[in-house]
Amino acid sequence: MEPLPDPAPLATKLRNTLLRYHGIPDGEWRLARRAKDATVWRKPSEEFSGYLYKAQGVVEDVTNRIVDHIRPGPSRLDWDSLMTTMDIMETFEENCCVMRYTTAGQLWNIVAPREFVDFSYTTSYEDGLLTCGVSLDYGEARPNFVRGFNHPCGWFCVPLKDCPSHSLLTGYIQTELRGMLPQSAVDSAMSSTLANFYSDLKKALKP
Repeated sequence: MEPLPDPAPLATKLRNTLLRYHGIPDGEWRLARRAKDATVWRKPSEEFSGYLYKAQGVVEDVTNRIVDHIRPGPSRLDWDSLMTTMDIMETFEENCCVMRYTTAGQLWNIVAPREFVDFSYTTSYEDGLLTCGVSLDYGEARPNFVRGFNHPCGWFCVPLKDCPSHSLLTGYIQTELRGMLPQSAVDSAMSSTLANFYSDLKKALKP
């Protein structure tokens, strides 16, 4: 089993990678899906043979509450229909941990359930927050699950300048599902999963 990495340099590298993604010009993205709650774009990933996805939408709540629902913790399992289990394996600081989680099958189970082990880090960004993660090759995969791999991913959440009670949530996701899967099925699943993520999150945040 690989040892856990030193969290400080990994957190710095992860944050810098997400900041670089956040600075990619609009012209490099191609529209993948436009839904009521979010718009999703994609471009070829620099990390693997799939796509880097960008999702963006306005969420009617304050930044801290939104990020508390997204980052590792009990709130996430309550509303994220894709996530079936989550365990915090190691906590380094309040804002930094390693978690293992499993996801449900998708597309009539063409995409079988997956397991991930991710390093997660939450930090400040402008007037809001960035919560980000990357998979680690750590621990034995559970039986009946394919071990997937998240290349650097993250969510920027900042209050709207003219309406601070609403936030702009921008996500960057590049998931390598692994296993024997047609790429077209993966791409179809990713766009709709990201759009559904916003609508599920909005329902969970309603008072």
